[in-house]
Amino acid sequence: MLQRRHFLAAPLALPALSLMTGGAQAAPADLLREGGLVLALRHALAPGTFDPPEFKLGVCSTQRNLNDAGRDQARQIGAWFQAQRLKPARVRSSPWCRCVDTAQLAFGTHEAWPALGSPRGATEATNAESLQALRAAIRSASTQRGRFEVWVTHMFVLQDLVGQGTSVGEGLMLRAGADGVPQVLGRWALG
Repeated sequence: MLQRRHFLAAPLALPALSLMTGGAQAAPADLLREGGLVLALRHALAPGTFDPPEFKLGVCSTQRNLNDAGRDQARQIGAWFQAQRLKPARVRSSPWCRCVDTAQLAFGTHEAWPALGSPRGATEATNAESLQALRAAIRSASTQRGRFEVWVTHMFVLQDLVGQGTSVGEGLMLRAGADGVPQVLGRWALG
């Protein structure tokens, strides 16, 4: 059975707290190197709470976007990964501009994936299909030792997927349990 632990990662430094796995301490960087998991990040700071009523997917000027602090936060996320010499096998992002920008600034690349998009305003059927796709992708990533994926998404997606939200720029380290259900191994955040 996977246990939930909390840890924080400071920019360009090892995390202040470590993750417990099987009774032994493991730093978040070590767990990422071990692979077989997904780090699902909430996008960096984009002031406000919801997109404006005239929101259009693909038109950033109609969306809530990263501010200067959010862009700096995304770069710091990337700097931590570079300092740890960690490179995700795959970076997937919600198609919302604040997620795309977070992925690009942090990792220099991304694949837009509608399943990571905000469930607000979508139909129940679409949301159910997205959750099913996310769960299947976590199960697949969990079998890939030595590699990990990073997903940049929204708080509501994480809440629907595993029942936990995060702060901006914070992530959940996810792996499928023996029953195939996504489990939270711990939290990752810049300190």
